[in-house]
Amino acid sequence: MKHSILLAAISFTLVFSDCNQSRQVQRIDPNQVIDLSGRWNDVDAKLVAAEMTKDVLTRPWKSVYEAKYNKKPTVIVGQIKNKTSEHIDATNFIKNIEREFINSGTVSVVQSGDARVEVRNERNDQQTFASEETRKKWAKEKGADFMLNGVMTSVIDEYKKEKVVSYQINLELTDLETNEKVWLGEKQIKKFVKN
Repeated sequence: MKHSILLAAISFTLVFSDCNQSRQVQRIDPNQVIDLSGRWNDVDAKLVAAEMTKDVLTRPWKSVYEAKYNKKPTVIVGQIKNKTSEHIDATNFIKNIEREFINSGTVSVVQSGDARVEVRNERNDQQTFASEETRKKWAKEKGADFMLNGVMTSVIDEYKKEKVVSYQINLELTDLETNEKVWLGEKQIKKFVKN
C-alpha cells in the first residue's frame, strides 16, 4: 500500500511539474536573423529572392525585349520545385520573388496557378451577379511574355555532431513565345551546424 501511495505521489509530482514550467514568448524584429535548426528558413527565402531578382532584372534579356516591343515585359512565376531533403513550402519564396519583381517597377507580374483560377472564378461570378457597368469582361487577361521557374536542391555532409548543409537554388527565365531560355540564375547557401 505504501508503495502504491509513493508511486502515485511521484506520478502526481511529475505531471504537475511540467505544468509549472512557463513558456516565454517575446516579439522580435521580423528582420532579425535567427537560425535555430540550420534548415532553410524565412531569411534564406528573402535573401535568395532579393539577390536572384536583382540579377535577372539587370541581364540583357530585359533591354532586348524593351527595345523590340517598347514596353516592359510581363512575367509569370511558375513552379519552383523543392528537391531538398527538407519539407520546404516554396510559396513564401515565390511570393518574395513576385514582390521583388513588382516593387522594381520594371516588369509586370501576372497571377499563376490556384490564384489565377480564383480570379477567373470571380470573373465568372461577376457575369451573373455584378452590374453591367462593373462586371469584368472575359478574354482581357494580360498574357505573360516570360515564365520564371526552377528547383531547390540540398546536399548534407554530416559527421558525428557536425554537419554542413549546402542549398542550391537554380532559376530560369523562359520566353513563352519562342521557348528560349533567356536567363539562368544560381544561388548557393551553405550552413555549418554544430550540436
